[in-house]
Amino acid sequence: MKHTLILALLLLLIGCSSDSNPEDGLPPETQTGANTFGCLIDGRLLIPRSGNNNIVNPAWGAIMWGSGDANPNAYKELEVRDLKSPRRASFLLHMKEVAIHGTGDYIINESNGLNSTEGGGLDQNYMHCVIFDKTTNSYQQYVSFENSGLLKITFYNPSAGVILSGTFNCKVRNIQNPSDEIEITKGRFDVKSQNLMQTYFP
Repeated sequence: MKHTLILALLLLLIGCSSDSNPEDGLPPETQTGANTFGCLIDGRLLIPRSGNNNIVNPAWGAIMWGSGDANPNAYKELEVRDLKSPRRASFLLHMKEVAIHGTGDYIINESNGLNSTEGGGLDQNYMHCVIFDKTTNSYQQYVSFENSGLLKITFYNPSAGVILSGTFNCKVRNIQNPSDEIEITKGRFDVKSQNLMQTYFP
């Protein structure tokens, strides 16, 4: 009886340990247009979570937009929002010339915390995020800087609704306090822009 109780307690502890591992919530790395995204920001999991599934006015969890592939300044932007967690978060990735060069490695450079043409220009790749900081009990914005990370595009198909897949890792700095630096790790996405905005993320 004692051995059975000890075994049950061990299994419970193992289960709790697994459940508390943020990496367990990351989606697999795929290249099929599965509309998935995940990363760890300072060790905390960020995945898209929609605010509702209203067809007329959806509170979307993820969206991708950008210029046409024929544009010499072609770019794509992927924005992700967690609208359900008590401490909400958001993330933006600006991808320069993916439509031109396709798969391969891209250096992450400086962001000023904005997006599109105002977010550091169209001539570079950048990312930024907003997360809740427990030490200040407030939301803080973190931005990428010169040569602070790597974006790896693993799949790009402009037909069939633009399927874009990749992985990323990056260091980012608090826009108000550059000495406050954290890491975005194990980032991955596999999205199809044609129906991404209409996808409901629970």
